[in-house]
Amino acid sequence: MNQQDLWQEFHFEAKRVIQSEPLLASFLHACILNHQNFSSALSFILSGKMANDVMPAVSFREIFEQAYTNDPSIIENAMFDVKAVLDRDAAVSSVLPVLTNFKGFLAIQVHRLAHYLWKNNRQDLALFIQSRNSEVLSVDVHPAAKIGKGIMFDHATGIVVGETAVIEDNVSILQSVTLGGTGNESGDRHPKVRQGVMIGAGAKILGNIEIGEGAKVGAGSVVLTKVPAHTTVAGVPAKVVGKPRWQSPCETMEQNILADNTQRQVELREA
Repeated sequence: MNQQDLWQEFHFEAKRVIQSEPLLASFLHACILNHQNFSSALSFILSGKMANDVMPAVSFREIFEQAYTNDPSIIENAMFDVKAVLDRDAAVSSVLPVLTNFKGFLAIQVHRLAHYLWKNNRQDLALFIQSRNSEVLSVDVHPAAKIGKGIMFDHATGIVVGETAVIEDNVSILQSVTLGGTGNESGDRHPKVRQGVMIGAGAKILGNIEIGEGAKVGAGSVVLTKVPAHTTVAGVPAKVVGKPRWQSPCETMEQNILADNTQRQVELREA
C-alpha cells in the first residue's frame, strides 16, 4: 500500500464515521479531512498530543514536518506500522482508529522523531520529547533506541525500552514490557530483538541479550539469557518451553504458550 492509497482509505473512513457519528465531525475534519496527505495529518495529531504550556503544538509541528522532509523513511515506516496494527490486532477493523486513537502506534511515531533528533545532535530536545511521550502516552523509549518498521505496541501502557536496545522489523510487543539493563553498567547493555518476535504482556528482558528471529516470550516472563530463534520461552527466570507454531509469532499474536509446548513434544517424539 503506497501513501496515496493509504491516505484515500483514511479519507473514506473519516467520511463514513461522520455519517454515522456526527459528534465526531469536527474532530475528524481537524485530524483527517483538512489535510492533503498522511504526513500532514500525522504531524498534526502528534503535535496536538505532545504540546504543553512550554512547547505549543505549532512548534512541535514544525519539528515533525522538518524531520519528515529530511528523512522520508520516517513516514514510510509509519505506514508499515499502520498495516501491522490492522493485520494483527483483532480489535481493529479499519485504518482510521490506528491514527486517531491507537496510542501504541502514536508513541512509536513520537519516538521516531526523538530518534531522528538524537542522530542529528539535538539530544536535549530528543530527551524532552521522550519525556512528553512518557507523560502523555505512558511509553518510555530512549531516543537512541533503534526501532524498525512494521512494529506494533499493543495497548502499550508501561512499555520501557533502554538506550542501546534494538527492535528489528515486524515485532509485536504488548503492554508493560521492559527491554532494560541489569544494573548501572555503561556501554551496550540492552536487548536486541530480532524480526518476527512477539513479546507477551509484562515480560521483562534484561541485559545485552538477543531474542532470536521468530521467537516468542510468554507473558510475565523474566528473560536473562539469549533466546534461540523460533523458540518459545516462559517463566521466572524464562526457560525454553516449546516452539511457536508459526514462523513469525508477531503476526498471529497467539498468546497460548501451551499450544507451543504441545508442538515441541511432538517434535521431540519424532526426533
